Amino acid sequence: MPKAPEDQAPEPEPEPEPELEHGTEPEPWEYTLYIPHDLRAVTICRRTLRLVLAAHGLPHFSEVAELLAAELVSNALCHTKGPAALRLRWTGGLLRVGVWDTDPRPPAPVPAPHIAPDAEQGRGLALVRSCADGWGWYPLTATGDTGKYVWCELSAA
Repeated sequence: MPKAPEDQAPEPEPEPEPELEHGTEPEPWEYTLYIPHDLRAVTICRRTLRLVLAAHGLPHFSEVAELLAAELVSNALCHTKGPAALRLRWTGGLLRVGVWDTDPRPPAPVPAPHIAPDAEQGRGLALVRSCADGWGWYPLTATGDTGKYVWCELSAA
């Protein structure tokens, strides 16, 4: 027999997001999310990133960081056949969003004049270059691993 509404326990209120005092910087942190080769992972990465930034009192980074992470993860999934990983790191007022994938070849940016106006691909790294404060990549072969790490940074200032 179902309980009457007055007999049901009230739903707990959500925990408030931590508030930072003005001028206070969050402690350094880093998260890594390993993802399968599945396009649904792009949405999972975006939502995870938003949750992590909110939990650390940095929701103002969410919109741009989600866009950049989605581009990097999409590139990893579209241009490789293996798994990937999203890494988020905050230190010294800088948010680094990076993606590891299984292909050691450098990302190949397409020059903007060569992209058709109605093209559905080819703008990702141009978008990363224009929205991030810095970006780059490096192969992981030096450590005996395979693949590459593509990253971009957003500064608090």
